[in-house]
Amino acid sequence: MKIAVIGAAGKAGTHILREAIMRNHDATAIVKNSATLQVEDVAIIESDLFHLTKEQLAPFNIIVNAFAPLPGEAHLHVTAGKHLISLLEGTDKTLFVIGSSGCLFVDKAHTKRLMDTEDYPEQLVANAKAQLQNLQDLENSAIHWTFVIPSAMFDSDGPRTGHYITGNKKLLVNSQFNSYISYADYAVALLDEIENKEHKNSSFTVASENVTTAS
Repeated sequence: MKIAVIGAAGKAGTHILREAIMRNHDATAIVKNSATLQVEDVAIIESDLFHLTKEQLAPFNIIVNAFAPLPGEAHLHVTAGKHLISLLEGTDKTLFVIGSSGCLFVDKAHTKRLMDTEDYPEQLVANAKAQLQNLQDLENSAIHWTFVIPSAMFDSDGPRTGHYITGNKKLLVNSQFNSYISYADYAVALLDEIENKEHKNSSFTVASENVTTAS
């Protein structure tokens, strides 16, 4: 399978790229600056996301959007999402998007999202709102897509256990009542979804055990 990872130099992108390579997929990193890439011996397209063309994405079956805007530029999630939708319209490619836990509901009635709670960090609200708009734009599009939402605690240093649980639109917690997922296990879940296609044109969320806390 030919997979392109946009934002492959970021935390999520790096883990996803490594997981794809480990599984022997034909993976390509799409980065604005190749010098920032942390993975060696991988094909690279050096391009700004907003300058990508249909021709550049033509060779790939799967496009992963791991783009992470700078602080204060959360609105670019929406702009980037719309640009990628326009590039994939009329194709059979699938877009996978790294979502925000702020989009998840915290009540059974699905009336209150995590971003609406008092404890949700104020500096993350704009990002969550932009990601929710991105999700709604995908829902209204005609492309193939999957929106993969991490848990509230997204741990860049956590281990790859290979074990996780999945849910739909509601915040998940593990056996320690933590909403937690490591970047490594998130990458496992995303690649499993790429291979198994269980959540076509929908969103889902993942959680795993907080191994460091459990020990």
